[in-house]
Amino acid sequence: MTQNDMVQTSVAELVREIAQALVDEPAAVEVASVDRDENTVLKLRVAPQDVGKVIGKQGRTARSVRTILGAVSMKLHHRYTLDILEEDDEV
Repeated sequence: MTQNDMVQTSVAELVREIAQALVDEPAAVEVASVDRDENTVLKLRVAPQDVGKVIGKQGRTARSVRTILGAVSMKLHHRYTLDILEEDDEV
């Protein structure tokens, strides 16, 4: 495992931990990393009834997680973005 892979795993684990702290069913939280050319997309899937909890009122919770990812992106010089998947979306 390269250092880049370890960092991506750590960032995905950070998002997983935050999401698990927010939802009622932490076992249903899944985070998948998809590498693109210049960025990494983290796809977050939670139980259908918990989607609102990770988005928050007017998207505030999701915006906060994305702000944390922005800070991580600046520190690591690699862009990370977060997609919150609905139940009918694919990973």
